[in-house]
Amino acid sequence: MKYTQTAASFIFITFLLSSPPMQNFSDAFIKVAEKGSPAVVSIISEKVVETNFHQFFDSFGGQIPRDKFKGQALGSGVIIDVNEGYIITNNHVVEDAEEIKVVLFDRREMKAEIIATDPPSDIAVIKVTPSGLTTVELGNSEKLKVGEWVVAIGSPFGLHLNHTVTAGIVSAVGRNDVISHNNFEDFIQHDAAINPGNSGGGLFNLNGKLVGINAAIATDGFSRGNAGVGFAIPINMVKRVMEDLIADGKVSRGWLGVHIQDLNSNMIKTLGLKNRNGALISQVIKDSPAADSGLRNKDVVVVVNGEKVEDSSQLKNLISTGRPNDRTKLTVIRDGKEKKLTVKLGIRPDEDELTEAYRYGDSYFDLLGLHVETVENSANKSWLSSSDLEGVIVVELKPGANAVENNIRKGDIIIEIGKTDIKDIPDYKSELESYKQGDTIMLRILRNDSMLYIAFEIE
Repeated sequence: MKYTQTAASFIFITFLLSSPPMQNFSDAFIKVAEKGSPAVVSIISEKVVETNFHQFFDSFGGQIPRDKFKGQALGSGVIIDVNEGYIITNNHVVEDAEEIKVVLFDRREMKAEIIATDPPSDIAVIKVTPSGLTTVELGNSEKLKVGEWVVAIGSPFGLHLNHTVTAGIVSAVGRNDVISHNNFEDFIQHDAAINPGNSGGGLFNLNGKLVGINAAIATDGFSRGNAGVGFAIPINMVKRVMEDLIADGKVSRGWLGVHIQDLNSNMIKTLGLKNRNGALISQVIKDSPAADSGLRNKDVVVVVNGEKVEDSSQLKNLISTGRPNDRTKLTVIRDGKEKKLTVKLGIRPDEDELTEAYRYGDSYFDLLGLHVETVENSANKSWLSSSDLEGVIVVELKPGANAVENNIRKGDIIIEIGKTDIKDIPDYKSELESYKQGDTIMLRILRNDSMLYIAFEIE
């Protein structure tokens, strides 16, 4: 026992002698705080706030009054250009702001204007008068490693806690589908404490270089406070978006022109793949860059410009990082064999234009502005209480279509048109052919286990 204690003591002393002094470790964080804090600002956005009650409290379909009032939203930002006064922050910090005020590290207050915003990446650029500003060196987020120490600086919970410094490690990289599958997300996940108000603030490595812009936290669902899971937009993505916003006021992204989805175990077997890596092309858009390059439905994209593709979100990010007219090299698996293609990227349309683009010619949306599938073949029927139900289920609606205005909803099951029972797609298409614009149509639908009729004029 005595020998064991002596050995343990020897090991502990050796550890202390061989390790850097703890003061050196503290000094690293102190230097980051000294470098980063002067470049971080607090942002106060004046905006009209509308009270928002959850639908759960309105289960009988009544209208709950909503109040509007002028309020303040608090966030953070990072000065990235002292000569022009440019500041990077999150779009959600300044969205719909009528007036923006910035509070600097030295407590000066300045009015700011929005230069441009990019909601899909949640990035915004604002501008102040360039006077006595301090910035930081931008790092390379591609070099971040899981387990690496990082420091967050921002204004959690209010101005009285501005320039709060917290530390943690990189928990993961390449996180997506955190906020929305429709957004461009490639988050750095970390456990440095961030809270409401930290949004738009900086994430720094131990060299004091800016490696990310904090954007979101994951909570337990009952509080808005930190639960050890925070997300930052990688600075490489920020730089790409920022350059476009400053130069053109919008982001110009590359576009392939395909619908994509993740692979599952059944698809792997069917397609003869070795693993789940890659993104499956479920639709090649007519006259798109993908169609021009020879891409086909059921191709699995596994490499883009030498970088392996893990899933559909990563493919979306890799393509959108490119610019229109870029010649992008793809490796796909087709019929069990690798095939290399080069695609000249197009210009990514806006969301409304995308909806129009993702059509099979003119037949994707029908006369009513609906896209339907036979119930028994639909992946959207898992919630149905009856497994032997017949009809067609609405899986997508054309924005602005007359059916939308007349309360047809995604998930509705059409079981009758006029006096004709509808069992499947052939029934549906056959009956719809007897109608034209200007006719009045009556549908019998099943919604949430309740039957109802909806009638409207076809426009």
